[in-house]
Amino acid sequence: MNLPKQITLMDVSPRDGLQSETVFVLTEKKVALIDALIDAGLRRIEVTSFVSPKWVPQMADAAEVLQAVVAKHPDVTFEVLLPNEKGYERALATGLVKQVGYIVAATESLNVKNVNMSVADSMKQFAVMAARAKADGIRTRGTIGVSFVCPYEGAVDAAKVKAIVDDYVAAGADEVCLADTIGRALPHQVYDLFAAVKDKHPDVPLAGHFHDTYKMSCANVFAALQAGADIFDSAVGNLGGCQFAKGATGNVSTEQLVYMLNGMGIVTGVDHAKITDVGRNAQRLIIPAQT
Repeated sequence: MNLPKQITLMDVSPRDGLQSETVFVLTEKKVALIDALIDAGLRRIEVTSFVSPKWVPQMADAAEVLQAVVAKHPDVTFEVLLPNEKGYERALATGLVKQVGYIVAATESLNVKNVNMSVADSMKQFAVMAARAKADGIRTRGTIGVSFVCPYEGAVDAAKVKAIVDDYVAAGADEVCLADTIGRALPHQVYDLFAAVKDKHPDVPLAGHFHDTYKMSCANVFAALQAGADIFDSAVGNLGGCQFAKGATGNVSTEQLVYMLNGMGIVTGVDHAKITDVGRNAQRLIIPAQT
């Protein structure tokens, strides 16, 4: 079986995990969650998004969260999600950002709902930001949302996804991520798409982002592992979802993924007992948010 000896986990609880919470989670509680993830062994975390607070109020404290965690955790890679060039400007102004993420949906319907842009215009915008990021010494990750099934258009043509991957690579993305945004992918579909992307772009780091709607997320991670992916997103307690993607549920659980990978002898660097405690306490950390 062709599996990596070591993988990288990026916990997305503070951003993807919290973005749909209807009650604002206090900054100090977000920071406490991040600290707990780091104590459990996570060394890469998606901490926030520089999106408009009008559209995602939960991320209104993006700069404050970064300021609270970056200096005290110099060995951790903190990634922030950017929706557009204005978000890049806000992130850059903090002086704290070293890695940024960007999402383009594989379908026009979801991309317009998510960022009010066509796929082509989103990719043009990424190319501009990627060039700026390279000049600023910032790494970029390009994610393709609904890489398998779209809540508005149904099954997604793999050719569309591959074309966006090509565009990301041509624009200079340092890493590419394929996302099963609404958790409808099946393992054979995951293997085929990830293998095709890895075969064409063997030197580009490839990540997977899976949601757990039909309890297939760990199986899909395993399929992606076999196809050559070695970076995976996850969230404690299956936190997560997207208000713009109808049917999206929580992410693959960090604690379940660590259990599976550690048990298979694949190094994650994460302590299973500690991350399990973080998962159990995640709701207590953030809800009720105002107490």
